[in-house]
Amino acid sequence: MRIGVGASNIMMNFGSTLLWACLLSSILGSSLVGGAEARGRQTTTIEGRLENLDKTPFNITTKITLNDHERTTYSRSDGTFVIYGVDPGIHQLDVHSTSHHFPQVKLQILEGSSDNPKCLQYAYPGAMKQATKYPLVLNPIATYSYFEVRRGFSLFSLLKNPMVLMMVFSGGMMFMMPKMMEGLEPEEKARMKAQMEAQQDPSKMISQMWGDLTGPVDAPKTTTRREVRS
Repeated sequence: MRIGVGASNIMMNFGSTLLWACLLSSILGSSLVGGAEARGRQTTTIEGRLENLDKTPFNITTKITLNDHERTTYSRSDGTFVIYGVDPGIHQLDVHSTSHHFPQVKLQILEGSSDNPKCLQYAYPGAMKQATKYPLVLNPIATYSYFEVRRGFSLFSLLKNPMVLMMVFSGGMMFMMPKMMEGLEPEEKARMKAQMEAQQDPSKMISQMWGDLTGPVDAPKTTTRREVRS
């Protein structure tokens, strides 16, 4: 009985040792493969310079990103910048300036010619592409304006005000109404005068509107008695 228990313990220890050996061999194998791939993979360095339109260095420290912040760097005081360890493929470079707008650049890095990538420049996302040389020389396209210039006094701005338009229309009607009254017939003048008087008295105006809606009121019929002579 004791011999059977000892044998089972030996077998369990051997199995656990074999399992640990397999795990260690797999870890070492994956690390060796990863190291070989890292040694076989060729990376390159992206270099460029930020310049003003007058060819002077853009001496404002600016953040520069590759592939939407996959790699980040900052420009130096002379406008130059460097991004290390870039793999072959197509990459997008953006300049994040708070005062100037720089174009967006797309780079195609090939494994055989990593020192001379193909570069395309876009004034803004979706704009026409334009080939550019390497090393990159990027110039600002526009400046950002965060404040709106205060507008001065203008007569045209007054005409855009609805209250001013209503006042101008009312004044024009007051000036044109007497001239329009001169060409009316006496009966129409009397009718308009009666309407204006009714508007001054709300009760008359309501009664007139009610009469227009219901129609003319018939006069009450009077009954006459005839004397019958016998």
